[in-house]
Amino acid sequence: SVGRRRVRRLMKKLGLWAVRPKRNTSKRHPEHKVYPYLLRGKTIDQPNQVWAADVTYIPMQQGFLYLVAIIDWATRRVLSWRLSNTLTAGFCVEALSEALARFGNPGIFNTDQGAQFTSDEFTKVLRDHGIEISMDGRGRCHDNIFVERLWWTVKHEWVYLRPAANGIEQKRSLAEFFDWYNLRRPHQALSWRTPDEAYLGQSTAETALAA
Repeated sequence: SVGRRRVRRLMKKLGLWAVRPKRNTSKRHPEHKVYPYLLRGKTIDQPNQVWAADVTYIPMQQGFLYLVAIIDWATRRVLSWRLSNTLTAGFCVEALSEALARFGNPGIFNTDQGAQFTSDEFTKVLRDHGIEISMDGRGRCHDNIFVERLWWTVKHEWVYLRPAANGIEQKRSLAEFFDWYNLRRPHQALSWRTPDEAYLGQSTAETALAA
C-alpha cells in the first residue's frame, strides 16, 4: 500500500491538492452589532498589542469538530484554543477567558463578523476588560491573515496527516501540535524565532504591518 505521506509528496510535486468541502464558520447574525476594522495601516510590533481569533473546522475519520484559537498578532503565539461540536459563542468565550486570565489584556481584539464573535456574550467580556473591538470587513479574510496562515499550518502540516478517530484523540493531537507550534516552529518573519521566543522576548525585529 502507498503511505499517506508519499501520496502528499507526489501530489505536491504534481501541483495537485485534495478537494475538501468548505464549511461556513463566519455566519453573521442580523441583530448583532458589527464593529469597525481598526488595524488597517497600523504597525503591530509588540506582544499583547493586538490579539486575533477565528474558528475553523477540523475533520476527523468520522465527522468534524470546530476549533477556535486566539493568537498574539505580532508574535504569532497561540494563547488559547478550544474544540466544540457546535458553533456557538460558549467555547469561544471559554478560550477568551483563559487567554485573559493567563496573559492579561490586549489593546485590540480582532475577529471576523461571525455570530459567535458579535454575540453579546463574547463582546461583553471584551468591553468589561476595556479592550477595543475590531472586526474584519465582510468577506475580507486577509484582514485576519495570521490566523488564516495558522489554519493552513494546522491542517496541512498536522491534521490531514494524522486523522483522529474521535474527539478525545483529536484534542490530544491538537495539544501536541500547539506545543510544537509555539515552542519549536520558527518563523522567518520573527527572525527565525519561535512564537514563544518572540512573545516572551522583546519586540519582534520585523514588524507586522496589518493588511
